[in-house]
Order: sequence, then structure tokens, then C-alpha cells
Amino acid sequence: MQTSIDKNALGAAPSLSPASSSITAVPRTVFSVLGAISFAHLLNDMIQSLILAIYPMFKSEFSLSFGQIGLITLTYQITASLLQPLVGLYTDKHPKPYSLPIGMGFTLCGLLLMSMAGSFPVLLIAAALVGCGSSIFHPESSRVARMASGGRHGLAQSVFQVGGNAGSSLGPLLAALVIMPHGQRSIAWFSAAALLAIVVLFGIGRWYQSHPAVRKSRHSAVVSALPRKKVMIAMTVLMLLTFSKYFYLASISSYFTFYLISKFHLAVETAQVHLFWFLAAVAVGTIVGGPVGDKIGRKVVIWVSILGVAPFTLMLPFANLFWTGVLSVVIGLILASAFSAILVYATELVPGKVGMVAGLFFGFAFGMGGIGAAVLGHLADATSIDYVYKVCSFLPLIGVLTILLPNTREKPVSAHT
Repeated sequence: MQTSIDKNALGAAPSLSPASSSITAVPRTVFSVLGAISFAHLLNDMIQSLILAIYPMFKSEFSLSFGQIGLITLTYQITASLLQPLVGLYTDKHPKPYSLPIGMGFTLCGLLLMSMAGSFPVLLIAAALVGCGSSIFHPESSRVARMASGGRHGLAQSVFQVGGNAGSSLGPLLAALVIMPHGQRSIAWFSAAALLAIVVLFGIGRWYQSHPAVRKSRHSAVVSALPRKKVMIAMTVLMLLTFSKYFYLASISSYFTFYLISKFHLAVETAQVHLFWFLAAVAVGTIVGGPVGDKIGRKVVIWVSILGVAPFTLMLPFANLFWTGVLSVVIGLILASAFSAILVYATELVPGKVGMVAGLFFGFAFGMGGIGAAVLGHLADATSIDYVYKVCSFLPLIGVLTILLPNTREKPVSAHT
């Protein structure tokens, strides 16, 4: 395994003979590139989770309702979700290796604006800028992970996603240690993370530009072995499973701190530590899901990770503080293993469209997270935060739809050059 980003990884693509070159894989897994894109994902999602973790500060300083808190998340998530499939569809046909650092530039601008925001509308604009950055980052970085996978697509997707989940788990901890004691202006300190990500992504762009898949993208194709009707049904089922996962995750990421404060009278900093442990469990679950899916199949992982988490979500609203902490970690571990399997399964359903599929599912996931945050925020205002968790506990039961998913196989087709 490579431990540094060397010349072959980011300076030039490995040399391949015509017989061995492929649009979808390199001869070996390029771990230095996977590590770099995972690290960039860590920095990107750390910035995003900082925003979620400082909601209590915004709520206090701007006198926001739960509904307005949900609108901040909705603005970010919808901006990202609407643009991601379009970005992916365009870059499938016209690869843009240096779009990654440009996207991170949008995130940097949003972060700086949020640190200086003096009103709720400005907060929404800042959230929209961060959303634009994510809309570019996720489909293109997912493509890079697949290009560097060497055919181990589940492993590559998990390595990529675990960086994001690790960053998400760091956000609340850094918010508690840095931003809460020093106030809104200290958000700008994390612009250093965005600048570091831009440097890393520029190096990845150099490797991406010289990769054989970029040069051959117009000369090869891969078609699905399944009929179009089965593909459409399967994609619909995957969307519903993604809905159940991310609508439930929205209840945790946006409102878990408020739930703990309301039900168990915890301090904000203590509640944020509980959120950190949940997000850390999500990171661990993510790294497990992909490699396991490579070995035993995506459908098995999807079954266990979506439907298998239901007993624990149903118990959570009735647990004491100790068991709430334990159950939240178990839920994070199991539920997080789903998305790598869902995404790789979807790329097998629609092969040759990595950017579009990644953009569609990341975008849909973000959209469901945003809509979920807004809907659950208004529901919490109308009822109680405890009631929200009782309602959401039934969402994983949608996992029974996994029975409708077919087995998948890819069939490569080479065009004449």
C-alpha cells in the first residue's frame, strides 16, 4: 500500500498497454489517490458538520425557531441536491479534473460569509454557497474513487465515504471545543481546512487529467444486462431506501443535541459529545459496508443495514440516557453501511454513468436530509422533539422493499476506435 501521494499517483497516470487499459478500472488499487480523496472528503464534511453542530448558537443569537433551523439545512441540502445530478451528467461526457478545487472554493466563500453573517437571510446565502461546493465535490470525487479502485469498487467507495463520515464526526467536537467558547467569528478559523482541501484536490486533478479513463471516455461503453423496466424499478426502490436512511439521519444530525437537552437536561457541550459518538459510529459502519458488499453481495448488506436497524430505532425513544447513547452508536454502525452498497449497486444498474449516478444519489440523499430537517423542525415546533423521534423510529421498516431488487451483472462493450 502506498502511504504518500507519489508521482505515479498524482503527477501521471500509471502506464497501461492498450490491451489492459479500461474505462472503469486501473490494474491496481491506487491507495494514495483513495487516501487523498478521502482526506479531502474529511475536510469537506467536517466543514458541513460544523454548521449543523452550531445550530444551538445560531438559534440563541438570531432567536430562530426550529422551523428556521430546518430552513438553513433545507437551503444547503436542496442547493446541493438539485445541482449534483446535473454536474455528474455533464462531467460523464466532459470530464473536468480541476472542478474539484473550484467546488471547494465555493465552500470556502460560504464558510467565511457564515462567520460574518448578521441576519438570517445572510445565513441562508452562506448555506447555499456551501451547498454549491458540495454539488461539485461529491459526484466528481466519487468518480475519482472508482477510477482509483482497481476494480474493488465497494472498498473504494467505503474509503472515500469514511473520510466524509470521519469529518462529520469531528465537526461537533470541534464546534464544542472551538466555536462555542469563542463565538461566531471563530468559524472563519476553519477556512484553513478549506484551503488545505483545495491544495489536495488540485493534486488529485493532475492525476485525474492524465488518467486513461478521461482520454477513452468517448470510445468505450458499458451496458446493463438487465431490462430497462427492471432497472427503473430497482432505482425507485434504491431511492426509497435512501429516503428512509437520510430522513432518519436528519433527525439525528439536526436535532439529536436538542433531544438530549430537552429530555435529559444536558449541557450543549455534553450533548455535542453524544452527537460525536453517533457520527463516529457512522464512520466505522461506512468503512465496513463496502468491503463486505464486495465479498457477500450488495443486496445482503442493504437488507441488514436498512431493515436490520429497525429494532434499535424503535427502542431509542423509550431509552434512558445510558441506553440512548448505546443505541445511537449501534444505529450509526448498522445504518451507515447501507450507502456504499446502494451507490455501487446503482452504478452496476446503470454502468458507464458514474458521475450521474453518484450525483443523483448524493443529491437525493442531501435533498432528503434537507427536507427531513425542515419537516421535522416544523413537526417539533407543533408537537415536541420527543414525538419526532417516535415517528422517525418506523422509517427503517421501508427496508423490506429490498426484496424487489434484482441481482446485477455488468457487461462491458468496446466501441470501435
